[in-house]
Amino acid sequence: MRQLIVLGLVGFLAQLIDGSLGMAYGVTSSTLLLAAGVAPAAASAAVHFSEIGTSLVSGFSHHKLGNVDWRTVGILAGPGFVGAFLGATLLVNLDGEMAKPIVACILLALGFYVVWRFLVLGGRRPTFKGRPSAGFLAPMGLFGGALDSIGGGGWGPVGTTTLLSSGRLEPRKVIGSIDTSEFVVAVGGSLGFLAGLGAANIEWGYAIALLVGGIFAAPIAAMLVRHLPARILGVAAGGLIIVTNSRTLALSFDAASSTVWTLMAVLFVVWMAALAVAIRNERLSRRNAGSSPEEAPDDDVRLQAAG
Repeated sequence: MRQLIVLGLVGFLAQLIDGSLGMAYGVTSSTLLLAAGVAPAAASAAVHFSEIGTSLVSGFSHHKLGNVDWRTVGILAGPGFVGAFLGATLLVNLDGEMAKPIVACILLALGFYVVWRFLVLGGRRPTFKGRPSAGFLAPMGLFGGALDSIGGGGWGPVGTTTLLSSGRLEPRKVIGSIDTSEFVVAVGGSLGFLAGLGAANIEWGYAIALLVGGIFAAPIAAMLVRHLPARILGVAAGGLIIVTNSRTLALSFDAASSTVWTLMAVLFVVWMAALAVAIRNERLSRRNAGSSPEEAPDDDVRLQAAG
């Protein structure tokens, strides 16, 4: 029972981050499930089934607040569904012991990417160049959907960061559109896992616990999307992903206990230093915006500057 309560809290925090940043629900949840000893395919399956509900509530909340570009959602959804189904089929057919370090490597790379995106690129101001084309969105959806199933997360890190860096859609609509289209991706991945694993091999209790926590967080995240310091949350989530998956990789290669603890200590110190830099940069951004009101960015630009 205690484990399910903890997973509910994980789902709440992961969805709060995801709904605010447009990424990290799957990566964060899968990382902690793997750390708890759940097999990669079973962990990703539980996350995807829970995402069907959380992404539905999140998408509805973003739609009510005007955060969704439905043309972008319509183009992304189909390729994302196909990619997620194929990725789930691939992961199910991998040997569990072989899959765990592979998935941990993918999650580790995504964690570094999240930190880099929100720490290094945090202050870049966007220039909007019009809406993204179908030729741009479809391959991104296919790749993001496949990575999402294989790594237990990836739709947000691929979709949100790519769209934000392209400057073709305002930040709040990037986040709302990615979160809304994730519903179709979650359905595609879930069907792939259901066909490959069978209902009896899916951790339904884990999925329900994550779902309940995520549903409570989804509307809150949608309301706070313009106000939360995305830079700080992004670095915090990315650091957690890096530390946890580094431990999984070290244990997969039978590293000595002293080596694992030393690695964790070093990474923790680096994580805290990165978080301190993010907090300092956030304060500088707010101070500069406050001292130059005539040049202060609007809500959407402020979100991009924070994220």
